[in-house]
Amino acid sequence: MKSNKEKLSGVFAAVVTPFRSDEILFDDLRFNLRKLKQTDLAGYLALGSNGEFKSLTDAEQVQVLEVFAEEKADKVVMVGTGCESTKQTIEKSRIASQMGFDFVSILTPNYFAKRMDGATLQGYYERVADSVSAPVLLYNAPGFSGGVQIPPQTVYELSQHPNIVGMKDSSATGPAKYLAALSGDAEFLVLAGSTSFFYPSLGLGAVGGILSLANTLPGPCCDLYRLFTQGKYEEARELHFRLVRLNNSISGAWGVAGVKAAMDIVGFKGGQPRHPLQPISDSAKDYIAERIPAEGFGLTL
Repeated sequence: MKSNKEKLSGVFAAVVTPFRSDEILFDDLRFNLRKLKQTDLAGYLALGSNGEFKSLTDAEQVQVLEVFAEEKADKVVMVGTGCESTKQTIEKSRIASQMGFDFVSILTPNYFAKRMDGATLQGYYERVADSVSAPVLLYNAPGFSGGVQIPPQTVYELSQHPNIVGMKDSSATGPAKYLAALSGDAEFLVLAGSTSFFYPSLGLGAVGGILSLANTLPGPCCDLYRLFTQGKYEEARELHFRLVRLNNSISGAWGVAGVKAAMDIVGFKGGQPRHPLQPISDSAKDYIAERIPAEGFGLTL
């Protein structure tokens, strides 16, 4: 049986939910997962920010998870289950556990952002972790959570809980401050939440990354991880800069709508975002289609 470190080491795609006219395209989601299954990805994040989980009803979230359950094969799947209340987060985390997924990834509550201090967040995560069987990953993403961040000292305290095994950090500066606070604790596993700081985070001790760009270019993202683990740092750094420039032209410029457009360009099925998010313009799509080969990557799967 694999350890948590073995399961969480590598590259994970923050999988999108394809829509057309606001309806979920389940067959397109299945198509994408079957294509991603053929790559060296370690696994997937379901119902994350790129999955537009906030735009899905509870019933739709379960339907999406049913597709992941059918298509996961040997890939590791973590599921976003964070809600505003501890009670609802526990309920959704238990559903994910019962469906056999590997980890639950829990975003900070944020509607009452001014009240989400370290003590409140620590109590929230500890109560959830005490109540569910699936290992818990903290999800620190202030850009998606009203600026709420988990204080580094709180992360250290939570790292001592036996069922809180790691975190995804998507803050602007990356997980360096958390890795420093953990003082080299090898039991608590940190994953970078952006291509922009994936490579430097590996150098500081992160075990992997959950990347939106892995929806479009899973191969090169996995190549970066492989080069790093093989000690080929110059090659890894060069690839890092190419991926960062491209990521800035896709997710950095247009968010999930850009990710979906890039997926369509290379042969995946990104679809549309759900309203009120808007698809990107044709000129923006043309720009992305130019940038991908300009950085030395192919336009076909």
